[in-house]
Amino acid sequence: MNLTPPAGSTISVTTDGSDPVVTIPAGSGGVSRFFMAAFILFWLGGWTMGFASAGRQVLSGSPNPFLIFWLGGWTIGGGFAAVFLYRLLRPSVPETLRLGINGAAYDSGIPPFRANYYSGGVRSYGWRKDQWASMFPKRTVVTIDRRQMQSLRLRDTETENRLTVDAGAQRLDLARNAGEVEREWLYRVLAEKYGVAAPTDGFGAMRDRR
Repeated sequence: MNLTPPAGSTISVTTDGSDPVVTIPAGSGGVSRFFMAAFILFWLGGWTMGFASAGRQVLSGSPNPFLIFWLGGWTIGGGFAAVFLYRLLRPSVPETLRLGINGAAYDSGIPPFRANYYSGGVRSYGWRKDQWASMFPKRTVVTIDRRQMQSLRLRDTETENRLTVDAGAQRLDLARNAGEVEREWLYRVLAEKYGVAAPTDGFGAMRDRR
């Protein structure tokens, strides 16, 4: 089993006891998120002054019904901005796979926020969906046993390959922040470690094209 990542790869392999641990960096997310964070921080400064001014008028004893309604919306907007700021500045956590004898302990980590810019048709819907998922990423920590590892597949898509494995009802995308060559390397490592039978497409190709 070749545990040496491809040349130029950012993936690292260490050991914890006798188990190899594959660590896949989550990436930086780009510098644009820091400009976005700075803008939101300044906006929250103005939000605070507006909130304080409206709050004093509401508490003055003769509140305007419209002002109360406005203050409610302003509060929600400020709360959302604060959550967005936290997401922008939240440190990323790398993805890891601890390769035990009977299975792999998988931690999806936490990716940095990434802004994606698409326009038109299906891509517009995909942009909204991807941005929402990027705002509130789900961290998955599971153990993938040998039996489940038999579902490991390297799948071709229109844009790039995907490395997936089914853990119960979940289909996990492994090494999403890695490159195609790195995912191919990881596929070979896991397939050899856990005795995964390679599927074929009729021409001996070790890929699932679905």
